[in-house]
Amino acid sequence: MKYAFTMAGAGHRAPLFCSLAYGYAFTMAEILLSLTIIGVVAAITLPSLTGNINERTWNTQRKALYARFSQAISLMPALNGYGTLTAATSSASAVDTAAETFITAGLSKVLKINNICDNEHLVDCGIPTTFTTMHGSNIALPTKMSELNSDMTSVNKRDVYNFSLSYSQLDTKAAAFETANGESILTFYNPNCISDLEIKERSEAVQPKICANFVYDLNGSKGPNTVGKDIGFITALYSLDSSVVTAIPHMSDAGTAKQADVSKLCTKQDREYRVPNRDEMVALFVNKALIDMNDGRYWTSSVIDADHAYIFGIGLGERSTGDRPAAREVRCIKRW
Repeated sequence: MKYAFTMAGAGHRAPLFCSLAYGYAFTMAEILLSLTIIGVVAAITLPSLTGNINERTWNTQRKALYARFSQAISLMPALNGYGTLTAATSSASAVDTAAETFITAGLSKVLKINNICDNEHLVDCGIPTTFTTMHGSNIALPTKMSELNSDMTSVNKRDVYNFSLSYSQLDTKAAAFETANGESILTFYNPNCISDLEIKERSEAVQPKICANFVYDLNGSKGPNTVGKDIGFITALYSLDSSVVTAIPHMSDAGTAKQADVSKLCTKQDREYRVPNRDEMVALFVNKALIDMNDGRYWTSSVIDADHAYIFGIGLGERSTGDRPAAREVRCIKRW
């Protein structure tokens, strides 16, 4: 050690261990500053990192849940006829066992279910008491079909294009269940739903063809309980040869275009989004309260022939034939 100090004093370079020990060590202030910078960077990036992890987890769960539902419903011989639904002749005489019976006598035979809750005990199946819609507003837990969309059970009006539609059906109560994988499922059911072969007209009400609508919460009441994140929906149409669809719509319309150009609008808005087909538009209509969707007549991706494609009136629940060169609104969706 003495030799090293003597050589340094004579103009020679000190050994490395002496330089580190006496000339280049971190001070306490430098250490604290470094830790502060690390903490600030972590505080900025951690929420984004956590959000990305949650999004990937939810996406995986959504795909798996949709696959299980699609397979289960395809195994059911028919989607209508479960339970009892009669109108009230007095304040206490209405009978509604439709959704609960659909789960117990139908769905539970083809899907693993752990717990079933009637309309009075929905929260016992992990259903949150409030939902946050796609636009950030809070709505109370929907307990019957009309609370998802009042036009599902009664509509008698003209839309913004002066097209009129009159339709009514009994308002069914929701039931709920928990899957073996831990998802909470709020179930709305129409026991009188019909097949796609019935009421085959140029313009028709889709309400009679909607058999079941499932609003799912991937992690129960834990949160964030927000549509498009842990909350979504699956819709089953047609009593026979059922169609099971799910989608997450974009926050806003993509604009207006001819039917041949609508896919370009979706790609421009977000490369992951597509134009909904005619059944996916029905799912958006049913769950209108959850996604804050405006009334309007929208193009679908379902082409009839070279000159015509299906359009959908969100304000009425009306599916009709449209001339493809006409410009109409477009709402894009993300598929699973």
